[in-house]
Amino acid sequence: MSNNEQPTRSSRRQTDEERDEEQRSGGLVKKIILSIVGVVVLLFVAGAALFFYYASSAPKISQSELASQNGTTIYDSQNRVISRLGLQKREYAKDSQVPTTLKHAVVSIEDRRFYKHHGVDPIRIVGAATANIFGRSDGMQGGSTLTQQLVKLSVFSTAASDRTFKRKAQEAWLAINVERHFSKNQILDFYINKVYMGNGVYGMQTAAQYYYGKDLNQLSLSQLALLAGMPQSPTYYNPLSTNTQAATRRRNEVLNAMVRSKYITQAQADKAAQESITADLDSSHGNTSNGDVNVDEKVIDPYIKEVLADLQSKGYNPYNDGLQVHTNIDLAAQKHLYTAANDTVPFQSNQMQAGVAVTDPHNGQVVAMLGGRHTGNVVYGLNRAVQTNRSSGSTAKPLMDYGPAIEYLQWPTFKAVQDTKFYYPGTSIALHDFDNKYKGTMTMRAALVQSRNVPAIRTLQDVGIKRATTFLNGLGISQKKPYTLQNGIGLYISPLQVSTAYAAFANGGTYYEPYYISSITTQDGNVKRFSSKGHRAMNKATAYMMTDMLKGVFTDSQGSGREANISGVNQAGKTGTTNYPGGNQSGVMDSWMAGYTKNYSIAVWTGYDRPQSASPISDTYTNSAQWLYKDEMQYLDSRNHASNWKMPDTVEAVRVNGKRQLVIKDSKWALEYAAIDDDGDDSSSSSSESRSSSLSSSIVSSSSVFSNNQEQNSSSQTTQSSNANTTTPGNGNAGNNNNGQQTSPSNAGQ
Repeated sequence: MSNNEQPTRSSRRQTDEERDEEQRSGGLVKKIILSIVGVVVLLFVAGAALFFYYASSAPKISQSELASQNGTTIYDSQNRVISRLGLQKREYAKDSQVPTTLKHAVVSIEDRRFYKHHGVDPIRIVGAATANIFGRSDGMQGGSTLTQQLVKLSVFSTAASDRTFKRKAQEAWLAINVERHFSKNQILDFYINKVYMGNGVYGMQTAAQYYYGKDLNQLSLSQLALLAGMPQSPTYYNPLSTNTQAATRRRNEVLNAMVRSKYITQAQADKAAQESITADLDSSHGNTSNGDVNVDEKVIDPYIKEVLADLQSKGYNPYNDGLQVHTNIDLAAQKHLYTAANDTVPFQSNQMQAGVAVTDPHNGQVVAMLGGRHTGNVVYGLNRAVQTNRSSGSTAKPLMDYGPAIEYLQWPTFKAVQDTKFYYPGTSIALHDFDNKYKGTMTMRAALVQSRNVPAIRTLQDVGIKRATTFLNGLGISQKKPYTLQNGIGLYISPLQVSTAYAAFANGGTYYEPYYISSITTQDGNVKRFSSKGHRAMNKATAYMMTDMLKGVFTDSQGSGREANISGVNQAGKTGTTNYPGGNQSGVMDSWMAGYTKNYSIAVWTGYDRPQSASPISDTYTNSAQWLYKDEMQYLDSRNHASNWKMPDTVEAVRVNGKRQLVIKDSKWALEYAAIDDDGDDSSSSSSESRSSSLSSSIVSSSSVFSNNQEQNSSSQTTQSSNANTTTPGNGNAGNNNNGQQTSPSNAGQ
């Protein structure tokens, strides 16, 4: 072989190897491509199979459902209709009554390919998906056609939890079927007559009357464009709002969309855009004033307000979803409460307000609720039953002071407490009661029944803020800032919170979170039921001993709640009042009455919305809270009488100084007294329980006495004036004085 042949053979061999490598690489690429195609096809087939599987279970849809109003219906606990959203008289516009301009406006802004697709628009879906990927859309709904929106409004809910592939598949399938059975004009008519337009108005014909006092065919291009754009966010684009910038911007977006779709010229759009968004608005709302109202809205207004808020928190749109909502309201109890507050019970003036919550201790159901008195025609106005901006006064004492003392320190009802001069630690600020007196040593029972402030705060000192906070948290009560000693005689909580917290005493120690809605039925027949799962907030012994003491608030000769006593009713409770900051006014600022039987828990607040500009509540009308509580509880118990509480086996009755008292079995105090036979009746409730000077030293134990550092130096402190009110250093939970310190939420001793 010559030297010239060797390189040639070598080159040929190298070329063959390269060709083989290229073939192998090409084969691998082909395999990868085929695998990807196979996976895509498999996913497509699987997706299609899943789509048709879900579609097969789609609900049926009828013409009446497509044409019906979408208002939510609300029922009471007895399945009676009490409210319908959409109070205005509804006018259905036939096709001949719907201007072509309005149809063009709706199609331009909502679905510009409406006349080209068959219910589902693949191009729109791809566009929405692209927008989602690049963050220019808020979710799957962007791909919905007008027909799909109509289907959703007719048979599905708009809750976020329902935005699933299954629901979208069913929605698409039904949209295709709707397009097969109805013309484009019919579908547009259904949509235009169904959408929610704000202010309880459904349908654009009704909206034309409500906003302009005219029919649709009498409106201008500007007005029609506004109506076409409102369904996206009726409240935000409301032309009756004080700020109409959003409505104007939305109207102009619709006009520009109509130009792009070549339905109007740019000149027409510019002229319409120059028209004021508030031009020709009708304050009398045309012919929509007659509504279908089953119950006087003022009676149930506060309850319905909370139901709507609850629905929205659960992800529903009560104005668009056509829901059937069953609630826990006892309509008879609600009506009685409304009448009692507005007509029966005397108040200092019509401006004196009240907030009331009635709950069921067995389950947390909110039975009735009063948001205020003489509230006029304001719909969904201020609900004082859920407001937390007023101090609860002495109704806090069982929750933060004495309840924790029994729970964590095992105090008996005869535990000795001190009602002696007290200064808040580290200050020269003295704590006083309504009578500006101190009563010395007394039992915990007597201190609670008589609502003495100093023993309550000394008890809280022994319990400690940490354990008191834990106890409150177990009763559904919390705040962002740490609690202080002063909160032991005043918490910033609502009547609803007080009612549900006291309900835990009523049922033996279980806290149930309050709830309004028992079930929600969506348009497709899906039913979701609700309940409150209780948790143990305290021992049965704590609940029973607290209840036993709180009975005396009504029946004891020195009890603070004697005005609310009801003969023959087994009840327990606590009053509360608060003074004006600074102590410059006589009378009180807030008055409370909270009480319960085994079947109901009621909390009542009374006062003025702006107390600084109102007359103080006089001694006489401090009792309005008790009178209102009594009126409602007497009515409730007459319908559902509650038996007396039965003493748990962890509690023993003993006799101390001739009085029936209670003690936790096997506690150190129980060892010093012999148990007595007890039928559960509080024989000590007929007289005051002041302690005699001969109280045994074993009762006045060292653990019962507060830290005496402040008291030992009391002679060097300035004595309070006879009319001084409590002022304490604060954490910002009450009104602030000029120095930035918190004025005390303490009560007036009752």
